[in-house]
Amino acid sequence: MDEEASLESYFDQSIAGSSEYIFGGDLGLQGPPQLQDPSFLASSISSQQKDLSEDLDLSFLPDELSAQEEPPDNAGVSSQEDSGIYPDCPPSELSGTDPDPSKTQPAASPFCSLPMTPMTPMTPVAPVTESSGIIPQLQNIVSTVNLACPLDLKAIALQARNAEYNPKRFAAVIMRIREPRTTALIFSSGKMVCTGAKSEEQSRLAARKYARVVQKLGFPAKFLDFKIQNMVGSCDVCFPIRLEGLVLTHQQFSSYEPELFPGLIYRMVKPRIVLLIFVSGKVVLTGMKRC
Repeated sequence: MDEEASLESYFDQSIAGSSEYIFGGDLGLQGPPQLQDPSFLASSISSQQKDLSEDLDLSFLPDELSAQEEPPDNAGVSSQEDSGIYPDCPPSELSGTDPDPSKTQPAASPFCSLPMTPMTPMTPVAPVTESSGIIPQLQNIVSTVNLACPLDLKAIALQARNAEYNPKRFAAVIMRIREPRTTALIFSSGKMVCTGAKSEEQSRLAARKYARVVQKLGFPAKFLDFKIQNMVGSCDVCFPIRLEGLVLTHQQFSSYEPELFPGLIYRMVKPRIVLLIFVSGKVVLTGMKRC
């Protein structure tokens, strides 16, 4: 019974790791003197662990596990690099002092410039060109003038050349001259409309000629309140225009009804004119009062 009790206590002490009881006197076991020294046991255990670590082959382990034993690459990073300062920055920028202008300084790194502010998206701007090369040409000018006297249209039509009068068709005398090539509408109230001139000077000259013809027919005509009422110009952009896309992007200013009129009507606000745009690239401008 004593031997069984001694064995049970021996196993308990062995599990607890007590080296003193291994060579105790309860079992009557006596070992060599060096085994009874605790410092000798500790040194022997550490040497055995070192030998095992040197002789142990870890080649069969995966790369992930073997990499855990290696020290990290950034273990030798200096305090300057770890502080967030880029190592390529020149010393003058780090110290904040002005560098010597006589000494050549290395080119500053783009990472060491001034603090960057968050960029905001901007609308792309088209490059400004001096001229597009498209110049509208005047095709017709409409002007009005007041002759300031009542007129007998039937007498004017009978006495003047190149004049026609049909009251059932139109209540004005239609008179034409060749230079400048224009047409005048003369009403019985003394008002006259001149059309067909290519410039403002030609329109004024033609209106004066019509007034002179009326004066020669015996009417006290005057030349008052000459005014340009409308100018019509045209141009060609030299490329086809997709009218469906134009009316979608400019719905507020344009109208397009191909079943009624083949052109797109674009009403510009400033200047206040109307454009007739055709798919062929031809554009007609009307509604101008002056050039």
